[in-house]
Amino acid sequence: MAKSAPVPGRPRSRDAAGLPAVTPDRIIDAALELTARHGVESWTLRQLAGAVDAYPAVIYHHVGDRDTVVTAVVDRVIAMYELPPAELEWRPWWRQFLTNLRVVFMRYPGVARRVALNGPSVEAGGPTVDRAMRTLLRAGFDQDEAAMVCRLLVSQACLFISLEDDQRKANEAKAQISGGWGAPPPDPNLSGLATLAETVHERLHDPEKNRDYFGELFDYAVDRVLDGVQVRLDEIKRSS
Repeated sequence: MAKSAPVPGRPRSRDAAGLPAVTPDRIIDAALELTARHGVESWTLRQLAGAVDAYPAVIYHHVGDRDTVVTAVVDRVIAMYELPPAELEWRPWWRQFLTNLRVVFMRYPGVARRVALNGPSVEAGGPTVDRAMRTLLRAGFDQDEAAMVCRLLVSQACLFISLEDDQRKANEAKAQISGGWGAPPPDPNLSGLATLAETVHERLHDPEKNRDYFGELFDYAVDRVLDGVQVRLDEIKRSS
């Protein structure tokens, strides 16, 4: 098989050019940085190759295609969040875990959506799933329902984080939409809409209220989903 011609002016030897060796870890480090800057779906394999000053074929050789690199990025991000202590009761464990998840995932836009759609790899997500399942089994759920609750809580948290990723990328459009909902309704009989408009208006014009709207919404959503799971657990305990 014929070898590709060298790029004019570019030394064949990385040592001669003073460049560090290309390794799988270095490729994934670069992909992680691109993900932090642009989002996991918004960089190309050519950009990644440029970041490590190599040909795209080198990426294929060391790691694989783009999906393989993205899987490695997701696995690396998953390894960053801290698992709560195993001895915590199920609800504080999940509350802390999902909060930690958001803090990490928000640094790498698009990773939460990938996890919601595909889940993590067994290698990266196994320890998390193991501890999460054991908290639910210990609380009183059977195997099947513990698995459903686990999937529900993770997917809902990831979907909220994904929504936040998307909305942060569209701040101008979001401001226009929010401004419209913060205006008084044209029909004075729409009292419910008027109440909503008042709360939106107050938040838009109060820096304290507007500072961490996404965080407040995430916390509220998590707490309400946990409320529902608690109600279901109480039903199980009453019927047993």
